[in-house]
Amino acid sequence: MLLIVCSFSCNKPSSLFSGFRVLGLYSNHVPHALRYHKKHREFYVVTSVGQCFHTYNVNRLGIVSVSNSLSDDITCLAADRMLVFAATGRLITAFARNKEVVMCYHGHKQEVRLLLPLGDQLISADTGGDVIVWDVQEGDVYLRLQFDPASFDVSAMMHPSTYLNKVLLGSSQGALQLWNIKTSKLLFTFPGWSVGVTVLQQSPAVDVVGVGTATGRIIIHNIRLDETLMSFTQDWGPISSLAFRTDGPPVLASGSPQGHIAFWDLERRQLVTQHRHAHRTAIAAATFLHGEPLLITNGADNAIKVWIFDQEGGAPRLLRSRQGHSAPPTSIHHHGNDGKNILTAGQDGTLQSFSTIHERFNKNLGHGSINKKKEQKKKKGLSYEELRLPAITAFSSAAARQSDWDGIVACHRGCLAATTWNYQRCTMGVHHLTPPALLPLRSLTGHVTYFLCFQAVDITTCGNFALIGTSCGRVDVYNLQSGQHRGCYGNDGKAHSGAVRGVATDTLNQLTLTAASDWLLKFWRFKSRKQEDQLKLHAAPASMMLHRDSGMLALALDDFTLLVVDIETRRIVRKFAGHHGNINDMTFSPDGRWLITVAMDCTIRTWDLPSGFLVDCFLVAMAPVGVSLSPTGDFLATAHVDSLGVYLWLSLCGPVGLRPLPADYQPSEVTLPGVTVDKSEQEVTSEGVDEGVDDAYESAEQLGAELVTLSLQPESRWKSLLHLDIIKRRNKPVAPPAAPAAAPFFLPTLPGLTPRFTLPTTTEKETQSKLVSWGLMSQRSEFSSDLESALDSGSFDRPVRLLKDCGPAALSVELTCLSSEGGGASSLLLAFIHMIESMLSSGRDFDLAQGYLALFLKLHLRSLSKDPVAMAALLRLSSRLEAGWAGLRSSFDQSLCLLSYTKSALL
Repeated sequence: MLLIVCSFSCNKPSSLFSGFRVLGLYSNHVPHALRYHKKHREFYVVTSVGQCFHTYNVNRLGIVSVSNSLSDDITCLAADRMLVFAATGRLITAFARNKEVVMCYHGHKQEVRLLLPLGDQLISADTGGDVIVWDVQEGDVYLRLQFDPASFDVSAMMHPSTYLNKVLLGSSQGALQLWNIKTSKLLFTFPGWSVGVTVLQQSPAVDVVGVGTATGRIIIHNIRLDETLMSFTQDWGPISSLAFRTDGPPVLASGSPQGHIAFWDLERRQLVTQHRHAHRTAIAAATFLHGEPLLITNGADNAIKVWIFDQEGGAPRLLRSRQGHSAPPTSIHHHGNDGKNILTAGQDGTLQSFSTIHERFNKNLGHGSINKKKEQKKKKGLSYEELRLPAITAFSSAAARQSDWDGIVACHRGCLAATTWNYQRCTMGVHHLTPPALLPLRSLTGHVTYFLCFQAVDITTCGNFALIGTSCGRVDVYNLQSGQHRGCYGNDGKAHSGAVRGVATDTLNQLTLTAASDWLLKFWRFKSRKQEDQLKLHAAPASMMLHRDSGMLALALDDFTLLVVDIETRRIVRKFAGHHGNINDMTFSPDGRWLITVAMDCTIRTWDLPSGFLVDCFLVAMAPVGVSLSPTGDFLATAHVDSLGVYLWLSLCGPVGLRPLPADYQPSEVTLPGVTVDKSEQEVTSEGVDEGVDDAYESAEQLGAELVTLSLQPESRWKSLLHLDIIKRRNKPVAPPAAPAAAPFFLPTLPGLTPRFTLPTTTEKETQSKLVSWGLMSQRSEFSSDLESALDSGSFDRPVRLLKDCGPAALSVELTCLSSEGGGASSLLLAFIHMIESMLSSGRDFDLAQGYLALFLKLHLRSLSKDPVAMAALLRLSSRLEAGWAGLRSSFDQSLCLLSYTKSALL
């Protein structure tokens, strides 16, 4: 087997994995910003995801840009037609092209919480009561207003439409103030309604604004007349966002901290409809698209949703969305054999599938419910929370029969019932798998009255059976097609005396393996459910993983060690120690050669089973809780504590031999990968910014002096130099094109009695000789002059650059003019030889040097043979050519030998 030996160093944290991208991060609690691009005629929504922000197009919700990361988490966002502004603590940063930092604004002493772009100014407010007006282009402070937070704590800010240089400020004490930011004057103070203002929003009508309060009251107020037109009250707490519909119907949308949205008819002054649980958390922001029946919302539940109003009664429906887990995922597994889909279960109780190809292939299988019949009765008194099952603690999937019946089985925290899920229909299945002997222990709501619950699950390779282990030591078998109980392991109904920590079946459904907290690993016959053997462990197992193709079983023990058991010989073949915390998860490589483990010590370790050594280890900032390597071996997926995303790492493909790491190896920390932009989406460029700026990476002209570098010229520039005469002879026309003689308007005639026409006379142009005089040829070309100058300076870059710009015909003319017959001199011939020698010694433009030299020798070899100085220079050039070609031929032969062996060897 061919092995590639890689060396390790402290500067390279991992030789096997490199960060690629993160899946499932879309939004957080920061309100989104909406932009309209006039050139693209499209709306874009900007959302924050920690230390950077994402830009999505509203039409498809496809990500088009990812900003550069900042030093801290973003606290608020704002955008105008050119720039995106993000506040991190006391610093405000301006981004162009949705990703590049172009300006930083320093001046706040407290955390910035409000941003408002207004023409060429940016208005910002912090928690200390300072309101600063910035000059966007220069970054200078234009105006600074200071408020006492005890009397006027700025909590909302807006620019009234058509009010030039005016800004309306709302306070948590309830009062409002209208300021002129150009003259720094307070124009008017509104006494308010004795409740804190949370939201200020301009309505489609001039002088009318919407005011959201902390008590849930919504006031529609005319600021010109200081008159309240109408008011509404929602029962869900403070108003988190307000949005006015602008496409016709007078509708106002209000968001709440519970994730509900209410829609109010401003004409009839009543509630039109309400949409409960639009988000799992508070509505961070809600915005109507101008002139369209579309509403965009985002929240801290990691979701962006677009709602459309096309139903009778004014109720919205979900048009499109991008949503991930609202709580950190705890278990991840690849689904299927292609490695393109990753199933994840999170603390939010949902089961989701993320695609590594494109976000449009993501699936949300939803939240498990206790009973579908009870779910249909939720309008009869059962609350939303009572119908939901707890979070999933373990699940197993099989794609063999997923088109026929449910192919996913999940265990829930504190429940004595496992649920089935259908991947193709993206719904929870119809079966709730519960052991018959433990049915009386279940309460009416489905939760367990005692500490009994399911802890381990596995689906057979055929996809027909599911094995579930419980905390009381039972291991039961269920038929997935019917959901019926098919038996249990053990004579007295118990397979172990302790809690079952893992179950697994082999490829042919001949053997079943179970591990429990009683420190035993037991081997059972799958069909007869009889125990064949057992293995005593030195510590209680925490989890186990079986690689079915190789028959290797990995067990993670409570003492932070790993055991690898061969299920054929039923002996421990490997033991690994090195983790300093609980081992959370592990996975095998597709060929069974590597075992990858993650633990609470924030390390990701790779163990080589044939050698029995640790071959790779690196640190991450957050402890990983789940890991899964794709069946194709392309990507490693990890889930981490307090992170909502699924992180992908590129892995090496093929057999690789690695040097073992020393026992005292100190791993280096690796930054978690970020989000990448999909290539199918076009990147947004800001209006007014030069779009011709190319940010693409430009490779160096030469990677190393010891390498041979080819030019970027097309082959026609150098490949046809020796065949120019053949090309000219082939392309020569048979006869030159003759233009018809233009007849005069009045035909000339000869004097006389008989009218006769005069014959055309020979023009001066035809009688002029077509031979060029020698004086015209005596002047040298620019190339000849530069070549002669380069002979003295020793730098031939300019002559080479001039030759690159010439075509084959012009190049032939330039080389012909180097000889004395063409107006040149013998010194020019010698200078050209030195130029070729310089090109070969530098290693650049290797193909051009060969082509130029071949044409040069074809034209001037006869005259060069009479010059001893030129012949000596040619001999030195010949030896250099032979030495360079010998090195290239050795490299070619080695590569051809390696390719031939790779094709013919039995790997």
